[in-house]
Amino acid sequence: MEEFKSNPVLGYRTAGSKAEFDTGEFLKAEMERIGLSDIHKDELCLDSWEFEKAVMRFTDRDGEKHEIQLGAYQTEFVTDGWKEYPLVYAGRGKEADYDGVDVTGCLVMVDINQRDEWWINYPVYQARLKGAAAVIAVQDNGYGEIDSEALNAQDIAGPKDAPAFSMSRKDAEILKAALKETPRITVQFDAKSVVKENMPSYNVWGTIPGRSEDMILLSGHYDSYFDGFQDDNCAIALMFGIARTLLEIGYKPEKTIVFCCMAAEEWGIENSKYDWSTGAWQQVFKLRPEWQGKVIADLNFELPAYAHNPWDAIRSTYEYEDFLTEFVKEFPVDARKVYPEGLGVQCPIETWSDDFSVAISGIPSMVNEFSSAEFMETHYHSQFDNDEYYNADVFRFHHELYGLLVMAFDRVKVAPVNVGRTLQALQESVRPVTGREDEKSIRVLLERTAEAKKIADEVYRKVKEINDVKNADAACCIHKGGQESHIEEKSEADGADEAESATVQRGENAADTEANDRNAALQKQLLYLFRKCQDYFVRLNWHDEVLFPHEAAQSNLRHICDAVRSLENRDVQGALDALYLVDNNQYAFQFDDEVYHYFTEYVLNQDCDRLQWGAGRIVHHVDLSKEVKSLQKKIAEGRNDVSEELAALRKMEEEQLVCFDDDIRYMTQAVDTLTAGLKKAKEVLDF
Repeated sequence: MEEFKSNPVLGYRTAGSKAEFDTGEFLKAEMERIGLSDIHKDELCLDSWEFEKAVMRFTDRDGEKHEIQLGAYQTEFVTDGWKEYPLVYAGRGKEADYDGVDVTGCLVMVDINQRDEWWINYPVYQARLKGAAAVIAVQDNGYGEIDSEALNAQDIAGPKDAPAFSMSRKDAEILKAALKETPRITVQFDAKSVVKENMPSYNVWGTIPGRSEDMILLSGHYDSYFDGFQDDNCAIALMFGIARTLLEIGYKPEKTIVFCCMAAEEWGIENSKYDWSTGAWQQVFKLRPEWQGKVIADLNFELPAYAHNPWDAIRSTYEYEDFLTEFVKEFPVDARKVYPEGLGVQCPIETWSDDFSVAISGIPSMVNEFSSAEFMETHYHSQFDNDEYYNADVFRFHHELYGLLVMAFDRVKVAPVNVGRTLQALQESVRPVTGREDEKSIRVLLERTAEAKKIADEVYRKVKEINDVKNADAACCIHKGGQESHIEEKSEADGADEAESATVQRGENAADTEANDRNAALQKQLLYLFRKCQDYFVRLNWHDEVLFPHEAAQSNLRHICDAVRSLENRDVQGALDALYLVDNNQYAFQFDDEVYHYFTEYVLNQDCDRLQWGAGRIVHHVDLSKEVKSLQKKIAEGRNDVSEELAALRKMEEEQLVCFDDDIRYMTQAVDTLTAGLKKAKEVLDF
């Protein structure tokens, strides 16, 4: 896969690029080679990015010539050969860093820490408003921490006409040394980074056909930054390894197993906060919506050949936690040989990977845990994500773990959806802040949720009973390499009873048909309930963390209340520290109002297709930019009259209190709908 690249020095096979297309063709041929069936290339329409080069030349005061390779972000910038630019340094790229500095037509170098401070789009757009030609971002911790020569690339989450590139800390030090002697230096720059709207790309998939209409999906993405060894070459290799093994042992699945290589996970749509996972989102919502209701599980893979922690986990939606926990308990391989602290299950899923897009479509999803460890801060999205950081034991372990998990899902008669686990998480998430919330509404929600959970638990117990019926032949099938093995001996007495046996068999077949019809109806209802849980309950905050609807207002209330108490005590800085934690108001502290409002409004007021998986999932935003700027000014001027800001915050507190109470009532209605759906599932079981 690494043979296909847009930038001959750094790699990159990005959304809609020729490198991504050629990789897709290679993967299609590989699917044919290993023997998958029904191979498809599903075409999707996206915004493409082709990064061919970004090289800077600089001659220092001693006459030494430096040639610097730069990484890039998904923006438009073409020099058509070498071109001279003035280069200036603007600190962290904040509004205040431009005081008294004219950057018109300049390359502006800024330091950035996207984990602890702000995302790349804010300083980049700030520079654009100041007239800069482009931003050169230097990682100052946050990402690419492994080495001073590390470059980085993240999703830009901004418009293509605010261009940005990435420079290593080592190379930046050369330029910073020169800039200590003069406010600007002259550099030569040769770059070609092109974004095109409405271009084609392809998701490539093939199958091992099963006997039923049910499906199991395995997925991983094949676009990458730099070489993308862990992210996500190894994931594709893991998928293909499982497919090849199942075919080689002659495994005959009950359900059709789908192996899908997703395009455009890293990025695929311009000027959107939710600009990644484009290929997966389109696959399940636009290209193959018929998969909803048929696919009982998506096993997604990311960075699977590295031990990210001393423990390992399957990260899942709430609804599959119980099934996976039981699977992990029975998993025959000792995980501690690879992970000293063992193997577990974590919930809920996160937005970092394609499984989130798949889950909200109504397909229960999971991914190997990868996002919680140091690798994400050190190697991720840098040229150090290469084969030097490969653990064969981990890779083999994940083949065994997820290969057997595929078989476990294949054996279930009913999708093991446990809505009760979601309802439990909902109960645990309700934590009133002010004491003035509508106690009656909260009590009603918790009572109705408890009632729904009782029914859900009863339904899931029945589902477990159906799925726990052991089939000795099926177990034997796995251990004998997938081939059903039956030894039949026929005596004369057996022959004499053939007519009676045939009658009994017809009766058994009728009973099996009735059970299968019941199971199919039950599964359909459970998958419907799963989808409703995603629609009703899955929301996001401004950090793209998954939460329940009321938790946004609940969190905002906590911080606004802290700010109000601080102002009542004339602690203006304490109030600002609290307001920093409300929604995305941390950005109002640092950037022009136009920057802050641009990246607020494009989330709240943009077409759903451009917001993709994030559409409608941020609620009750509080805009505190006016109050923040006013309090900052009063601190700077030494004034302590904060009555105006205090009144505004008290009003916002009341507004968020109303939002919280509304959400509680909304969720009560949602729980009532789920209860009705659970009763239908129970009726199917009792029929």
